[in-house]
Amino acid sequence: MSDDSQQYQPRMTTDAPPGLSVQDVSLSLQRFGHADYLVFSTMLLVCIGIGVYFGWKDHQKQKRRATSSVRRGSEALDYLVGNRRMKIFPVAMSLVASWISGIALMGAATETYLYGIHFGFIFTGIILMAFSMNFIFLPVFHSLQITSVYEYLEIRFDTRIRLLGSVLFTLATLSHLPIVVFVPALAFNQVSGINIHFITTIVCTVCIFYTSIGGIKAVVWTDVIQTIVMVGALILIVIKGTADIGGLSVLIERNVASGRIEPPNFSLDPTERTTIWAIFFGGGSFWVAKNAIHQMMIQRYLSLPTFRDAQKSLVVFTIGITFLMSICFYNGLLIYATFHDCDPLTTKLARAKDQLLPILVMQVFGDYPGLAGLFISGIFSASLSSLSTGLNSLAAIVLEDFVKPFTKNPLTERQTRYLMRGTVLVFGVIAVVLVLVVEKLGTVLQLSMSLVPISLGPLLGMFLMGMLLPWIDAKCAFAGACTGLTTMAYVVIRAQIAIASKEIVHPTKPVSTAGCTYHFDNVTTVYQDPMIHEEFDKSIHHVSFLFYTLIGVCSTAIPGLLYACCFGKQEVSQLNPLVVAPFLRSHFFPKKTANQNNLVHLYEKAETKLRWL
Repeated sequence: MSDDSQQYQPRMTTDAPPGLSVQDVSLSLQRFGHADYLVFSTMLLVCIGIGVYFGWKDHQKQKRRATSSVRRGSEALDYLVGNRRMKIFPVAMSLVASWISGIALMGAATETYLYGIHFGFIFTGIILMAFSMNFIFLPVFHSLQITSVYEYLEIRFDTRIRLLGSVLFTLATLSHLPIVVFVPALAFNQVSGINIHFITTIVCTVCIFYTSIGGIKAVVWTDVIQTIVMVGALILIVIKGTADIGGLSVLIERNVASGRIEPPNFSLDPTERTTIWAIFFGGGSFWVAKNAIHQMMIQRYLSLPTFRDAQKSLVVFTIGITFLMSICFYNGLLIYATFHDCDPLTTKLARAKDQLLPILVMQVFGDYPGLAGLFISGIFSASLSSLSTGLNSLAAIVLEDFVKPFTKNPLTERQTRYLMRGTVLVFGVIAVVLVLVVEKLGTVLQLSMSLVPISLGPLLGMFLMGMLLPWIDAKCAFAGACTGLTTMAYVVIRAQIAIASKEIVHPTKPVSTAGCTYHFDNVTTVYQDPMIHEEFDKSIHHVSFLFYTLIGVCSTAIPGLLYACCFGKQEVSQLNPLVVAPFLRSHFFPKKTANQNNLVHLYEKAETKLRWL
């Protein structure tokens, strides 16, 4: 397919019969019946039941603790990491559910519909993430037996860098959680017509309840249920939707013809949106940062007894997330194959891009009571998982990073219990409030979302400096982090300005409305010369968004290394060998490594015989 065909869209009209409008079609798709509400409500009640169950078990445990001598800190260990005795399979399912939010479920399908299958090669980045976690990050975190991932930064560097990491995580999480819930609310509104803010308030309240009273165990086991619902709903869409269009061959034929199914783009131009290099190196860096140093993910791995259990959980997570992402990308192809001759975005049947998948669901399942409710339950399950995981992680950050380091006397078990549950409640209410105003603060919200790419790369750079470059000291690491944050702030904000001014434009795949059977407002898309964007001088902010995390890593670690060379290096012999990646320990600490390995081996040997379930 030529570049011109991707840039040019002709005037779109339809010869639909009189009387049927896009509004009529939209109302006809809102067939969310009693059976659907029952399925959705059942999912919420199950979540509440799990929270009550683990809350009751925790209450019984508190009674026993009151009459026996228990080491201080057991309350926090139990609430945040399940006393480090969680099982492999539920933790792996929780990791999958925590990663796949409603944004990812609908966003991956929308990405494929608009831009084709190129982003589907992200599985190469997932493999990079798995290897880096297995050989660098998980061994270090499990050896140190920490609760907050940013505690590592203090052990390796100092308190100042730990606080910097914790503050960045807290702000990024608070700006992300409302969006996680708001996006699936759009899906619910599309199929039912119920007010977005009403349903988000109800769902968030349920999530706050079971997270606050049940802790990590309630979060993990609700994630298991939610993952089953989510995967089941997606598989049903794949099977029924593919059958409705005439089979897999029809799907492939239509998507190949439109250019959505195509081989990887091996271009070396970093400004192209989704080259294989951008996906592997840039996307891989993003996946490493979102999994290997993110409190929401690492907290799950640290709830397992041993490093070997964490490795097994990582394998299950990698397979599970690859399978689930593949389904999401397939659904994007299915959306186009279903609406190949009547684009819902052009006709305004879909008022937002993220409503494409709900429209497909109502097209496929609208006549089957309960199945649309199962899909909405799956979408909200993904969001509830991300929200509950975020709230539980924020409780860990507040306790471990913002309270414990600054208290003269250790907290009592009662104080710890109230602090963690109070943190979940307060941050949960903040998330609800932000959801309620998200539509009115759209521009501000977009700026807050920019905090994620601004902070993610420098954070990963700080951890990599700590684990791979032991001669970088705290001062040089802090200076490198400041350099990285400044660089990323410029790149991201400048890129957003360029996108708003049409300086950066990424062409979408062709669509058609030739087969529409209803009336809509005609749309004319002006032809854009493929060379028009060459008039702008290319700068660093023109690079693919996939490179943002990698740029953040390089602009943090490289200056940090240069500062160390200029202003003095860390005395490596003074470091704890456990803060360095395992494959470097024998080189930098030849005398200490044997003793450290023996201690870790004895610990794992004592704990290794556990069932997967």
